[in-house]
Amino acid sequence: MIPENLRYTAEHEWVVGADGGTLRVGITHFAQDALGDIVFVQLPDDGAVVAAGEPLGEIESTKSVSEIYAPVSGTVAARNESLGDTPEVINTDPYGAGWLLEITPDDPSAVDGLLTAGAYRELTES
Repeated sequence: MIPENLRYTAEHEWVVGADGGTLRVGITHFAQDALGDIVFVQLPDDGAVVAAGEPLGEIESTKSVSEIYAPVSGTVAARNESLGDTPEVINTDPYGAGWLLEITPDDPSAVDGLLTAGAYRELTES
């Protein structure tokens, strides 16, 4: 389950272009599967400035707590508020309703430096 139209990070986040030049971010199927049942998500507020590779929030599961890392530098434009009530949707729909946040990137071309689906597949199969 690695959609070809997305870009990925080595920390198991996915990125796709969204409306208005923002980038929608979530965690991959691989990540949610490794985490187990997700019970809580902590995300930055709209307007927060994030730096590529730096922690920006946490996902808590019945197994552990894992940090979420910013795939690109920019400003948080939106966050998925429905995850406050139903964080488990990340387990059932990580590439759809389980998205985490949207970032307005400082440099829109930064996404080109992220992993392709093929490169992410190699990472997860090794």
